[in-house]
Amino acid sequence: MPTAVLPDRTNSDFTPLARQVRAAGLLERRRLSYARSIAANAALGAATCALIVVLGSTWWQLFLAVPAAILTARTCFIGHDACHQQIARTKRANRWIGLLHGNFGIGMSYGWWADKHNRHHAHPNHTEKDPDVGAGLLAWTRDQARGRHGWLGWLTRHQAALFFPLLLLEGLNLKVSGIRYLLAHRGPGRRTESILIAMHIVGYLTLLFVVMSPGQAKVFLLLHQALTGLHLGSVFAPNHKGMPMPGPGVKWGHLRRQVVTSRNVEGGAVVDWLFGGLNHQIEHHLFPSLPRPNLRHAQSLVRARCAEVGIPYTQTGIVDSYRVALRHMHQVGAG
Repeated sequence: MPTAVLPDRTNSDFTPLARQVRAAGLLERRRLSYARSIAANAALGAATCALIVVLGSTWWQLFLAVPAAILTARTCFIGHDACHQQIARTKRANRWIGLLHGNFGIGMSYGWWADKHNRHHAHPNHTEKDPDVGAGLLAWTRDQARGRHGWLGWLTRHQAALFFPLLLLEGLNLKVSGIRYLLAHRGPGRRTESILIAMHIVGYLTLLFVVMSPGQAKVFLLLHQALTGLHLGSVFAPNHKGMPMPGPGVKWGHLRRQVVTSRNVEGGAVVDWLFGGLNHQIEHHLFPSLPRPNLRHAQSLVRARCAEVGIPYTQTGIVDSYRVALRHMHQVGAG
């Protein structure tokens, strides 16, 4: 089980690296690249919907759940980048890109997710401050696992084996959690978010249940959401699980805090595409506003700086990254 035993560093370790990245022009927005990506994703999504209508009521429709899930994940990645101000110049424009892709595009509350995700970025893998490793259905630390009994205890003991099957529920979980948040909180933007989610739900269900039989529509819906959750969970799982988890009282500088709690996944253009650039998790955490197309270009600068100041830089293959994450979950659950 990872332990937080590394010495503290000040932010002076990060400042020279930030200057290098800025001087290289890597923080400049890539609006044309994002415009092409957004347009391509929208066109492919529209084509998938059109093909569903053309095929009509047939069980062959289930094969279209695969590209639909992949495109839904792509929509999530665009919303993620908007959350980090990577796409447009203004916060207002980025917010609307996030709302259109999150609430209207996939039926998830962008405001709820952005708040949770920003807290994760501020304190990655922190056992008390990172909502992604907080106590929940799964246990990420032995303290969280201790004292669990009954079905929850059984699940915790077998959580490594059950992790990928549970990811099949993540697509629906994101939607339900966002809706519950909007129902419980009456903050600014709640009405806009609710309307956009309602439009998504009505459009999505109308498309399925008008074109397909009720049985086909239900199976397609479940398959689409399950594959979306599996895709998204498989992208996020290798990034931090099994990496050091700082506890209360541990204070690290920005460079150390973001690097030692994150793990990169090796691969070329295909891996970059499937992971939405988040396989470059270290660079993304160090520079959240760094546009996705520039993440790979920042890697050599970050590695060199980490070697210079003696901070371990972790990068593994896809299979090894899952192996490390599952081993950590097994150790926590077995304990």
